[in-house]
Amino acid sequence: QVQLVESGGGLVQAGGSLRLSCAASGRTFSSLAMGWFRQAPGKEREFVAGTTWSGESTSYSDSVKGRFTISRDNAKNTVYLQMNSLKPEDTAVYHCAARTQRITVVVVSTIWYNYWGQGTQVTVSS
Repeated sequence: QVQLVESGGGLVQAGGSLRLSCAASGRTFSSLAMGWFRQAPGKEREFVAGTTWSGESTSYSDSVKGRFTISRDNAKNTVYLQMNSLKPEDTAVYHCAARTQRITVVVVSTIWYNYWGQGTQVTVSS
């Protein structure tokens, strides 16, 4: 089992920044592929960013590319999502997700990940 706890969400004005954190426990963090997803009211959960177990490969959705950065600190068992130049359309509950699999590509499908955090709310005001 893997437990994931997100933090760092909040209310920010458009153009501002936030850094989300996801702390993992229960399994060797370095063996986890990690992803960030978000879900806005009335919409399906969508992929935002992901990183492989090694951190060598990352991937971003087109809507956040160039503004968000995913990173991981294996010593702290934590993955981060640095979000810059935030827009009102970034408003959503952000979830981190994990799967114990050492693959070399980032998977963007929600059904591939088998561990999920409860989420943290990000609200961007215009």
